[in-house]
Amino acid sequence: MSANGTAASWSAPELLAEATDLVLRYGSHTALAASTFTIPFEGVTAVIGPNGSGKSTLLHALAGLVPVAEGSLRVLGAEPREARSQIGYVLQSTVVPASTPITVKETVGMGRYPAVGFFRPFRTRDRERVAKAMRRLGIEDLAGRHLHELSGGQRQRVYVAQGIAQDHRVLLLDEPLTGLDLVSARAIDDLIHSERSRGHSVVLTTHDLDEARAADWVILVSGRVVAAGPPEQVCTRHNLEVAFGLGALHGWGGFVNDPAHDPHHG
Repeated sequence: MSANGTAASWSAPELLAEATDLVLRYGSHTALAASTFTIPFEGVTAVIGPNGSGKSTLLHALAGLVPVAEGSLRVLGAEPREARSQIGYVLQSTVVPASTPITVKETVGMGRYPAVGFFRPFRTRDRERVAKAMRRLGIEDLAGRHLHELSGGQRQRVYVAQGIAQDHRVLLLDEPLTGLDLVSARAIDDLIHSERSRGHSVVLTTHDLDEARAADWVILVSGRVVAAGPPEQVCTRHNLEVAFGLGALHGWGGFVNDPAHDPHHG
């Protein structure tokens, strides 16, 4: 695939990531057992699985924050650490002390630091990128407010705006929609799916199977990658029961291949 005109200075590879027998560990704990999978470029990939299944660890590895213990992982055709400059990453929870005197606009502006340098004057282009990021997340009216004055959903929009203010080809989001108010969830969800039209890729972790349904690609994780591919191939009852445990889906037919048993069908 090739990026569209908004990313003309970059040549998009066919794959965002390629893993072969990938093993990820924290000390002696294996967070992800040997897994082989690919992630296509230019689209939305949802990483789903139960708590503690390795979703966030996989995202950290894609960002170059967790080293490969065994096997191999290539991101944008390079080692993950070498691809960092092309990745915007928004953590599941970012804690800023209430006493920190930082405004929303300053927080979003921190996304330009990798390109500009810390505390160096912004160019016109940098100021425009910050303003555009805030506009896309609907937080322009919050520009002068301090983070501790905001609701949880507003803060999450600020952090996502910081992520897209970076020069990026890939946006990594760790459970970006969890526990948000409807306005914030809708703003972030719209942003996620609009990145595709800009020639970018988004990888997000989620517990929401409906969000996985709307993705282009799904990685199902349960201590290892159980399956990877289009939603209709990955999110079958068999695969979900393997990942979440037999009987975990009792009473709910979401993602079953038979539409007649899917309460969301139609």
